[in-house]
Amino acid sequence: MYSIIIPLHNEEQNIPELFQEIREVMEQAHLSYEVVFVNDGSTDGSLKVIKELSLQYNQITVFQERVRKGKGKALSNGIHSAKGDIIVFMDGDMQDDPHDLLRFFSKLDDGYDFVNGIRTTRKDTFIIKIYSKFFNWFLRSFLNSPLTDINCGFKVFKREILEDIPLYGNNFRFLPLATHLLGYKVGEVHVHNRNRKYGKPKYGIGKPFIGAIDTLSAYFLFRFAERPLHFFGIVGGLFFFVGFILALWMSYERIVFGVLLYRRPALLMAVSFIIVGIQIIMTGIIGELIVYLNKKSNK
Repeated sequence: MYSIIIPLHNEEQNIPELFQEIREVMEQAHLSYEVVFVNDGSTDGSLKVIKELSLQYNQITVFQERVRKGKGKALSNGIHSAKGDIIVFMDGDMQDDPHDLLRFFSKLDDGYDFVNGIRTTRKDTFIIKIYSKFFNWFLRSFLNSPLTDINCGFKVFKREILEDIPLYGNNFRFLPLATHLLGYKVGEVHVHNRNRKYGKPKYGIGKPFIGAIDTLSAYFLFRFAERPLHFFGIVGGLFFFVGFILALWMSYERIVFGVLLYRRPALLMAVSFIIVGIQIIMTGIIGELIVYLNKKSNK
């Protein structure tokens, strides 16, 4: 069965039309499905609309958050409520076209485990487009991402993937990349990105900043999660090396030229760099111990 998970916030006008489009596509293809609407603390009539639809159609499951907790939490709750072996992520603003679903399913039938959408014509602001291009460039350059448009919210994948990848916070953005790095077969299909028909976009001015933090987090997790000392050792080693060279030079000047050190602020800087470097390296060692103990306990 296919479980179509739709997180939404204040989308009361979009919900009926979106569901009818999904219903039309799935029933014409004679596919078993459910639609899990996750109402993420909407303040309009979204919950009422979903409940009215659920009384008419038994394919609808409703999950209600009393306050808005974000898309990541909404998707996680949707997965826990879903019953299908194939999971579909769609947005509730109707920019994802349900008629593209069959293209995703066909790709899965070709042997892929995860299929990500590629928006051929983006219907976003200029800032969001620039941010997305930089985001995808960074992942391709530093994490060898094979994906063209990892930010596309339209995704279809086998449920078994979630047994290897925990879904939390905003890491749903990197789910296709994590899937690829674990050796699953990841593919892409072109999708029709439509203009928003009703309501207002939910992306605030802080989205690029939050996205940058999430990207750095993903870089660290995918590159150094099982070898944290490689990261902290390099950073800490640079601090220690700069502090050590500075201290060595001042020691040379004190011994050879008799320069008094208490008059030199650089001494405090050198000592600070050495201490900070040691602390960062020790953080890496603690991280290595945590990884080791975790691996040992899971044997």
